[in-house]
Amino acid sequence: MGATVDVSVLVPVLDEGASIERCLASALGQRFAGAIEVVVVDGGSRDATRRVVERMAAKDPRVRLLDNPRGRIPSALNLGLDAARGEYVARMDAHTVYPPSYLGDGVERLRRGGVTWVSGPQIPRGEGVWSRRVTLALSTRLGVGGARFRTLPEGEVDVDAGFTGVWRREVLLAHGGWDEDWPINEDGELAGRIRRDGGRIVCLPEMAASYEPRDSLRALARQYWRYGHYRAKTSRRHPDSMRRSHLLAPGLVVVMAATPVLRGAPGRVARTALAAYSLATLLAAVHAARARRAAPRDAAAIPLVLATMHLAWGGGFLAGAARFGPPVGALVRALAPRPRREGRWI
Repeated sequence: MGATVDVSVLVPVLDEGASIERCLASALGQRFAGAIEVVVVDGGSRDATRRVVERMAAKDPRVRLLDNPRGRIPSALNLGLDAARGEYVARMDAHTVYPPSYLGDGVERLRRGGVTWVSGPQIPRGEGVWSRRVTLALSTRLGVGGARFRTLPEGEVDVDAGFTGVWRREVLLAHGGWDEDWPINEDGELAGRIRRDGGRIVCLPEMAASYEPRDSLRALARQYWRYGHYRAKTSRRHPDSMRRSHLLAPGLVVVMAATPVLRGAPGRVARTALAAYSLATLLAAVHAARARRAAPRDAAAIPLVLATMHLAWGGGFLAGAARFGPPVGALVRALAPRPRREGRWI
């Protein structure tokens, strides 16, 4: 291919042999009126990932393979950013399938102006037993919380952070790329810097990408523990990135841990709160089962999946606050009374 590239697609990988070929085919098959390159950055895969990428690179010169000695995702993204030749940069994850117009829609929206980061919704598609159940849980309000990019909007919406997405390369370079002290929640930290500098992040429904959630409760718990852990760090650096909904999971962990030792009125309040939470997960399961016509066993597992997500995220957040320091500024902002406007709280 020539030296001119319009979009550089960055794909960080580590042991993605089962999905990397499908991901690269999705990237290379984009309906985009311009030149693209796909920069795969490998963190030391021990499975078939490298062989698959090398085979595809031999057939298509648009594919390049780089090594990521540090093994972390933000390191991979920064290596890819340094090597990128495109005016625009897109991130694509190996375990995700993107629509054919993903790059075209993202670039077109950036060209119209007024936005800094264009992304699409993150839509779960379960195939295994537990990934199917996690997908059901993520179809509920208790599953997605306040993350607007986890639901399919009717039109363009502003979001606090995007799932992967498309940027102008010069913007990423101006912000210093991804912070390598954030092995998890690196996009959330980048979003904090972009929004702090006045940037706007939007989510477009036509850019919806599907992914398969974790296929075991253990893997799900580990994932959400790490999410919560680094959300505490992100909230400490970017206080305005914390939503009130972020406090619910840590609060649940605290109440559950304190209930056995509380007596009198505090104990009754704590037990009532836990009963209300249990009822809420059951109602969420009933609603999801009806809406998705779920099998009885899958529907019955939804409360367990929700509890796993919430307790792991909340425990991870508390551990992160202990490790990195409590996000005091974020807590103050999140708990501060909201101003009233025209008779409504905003």
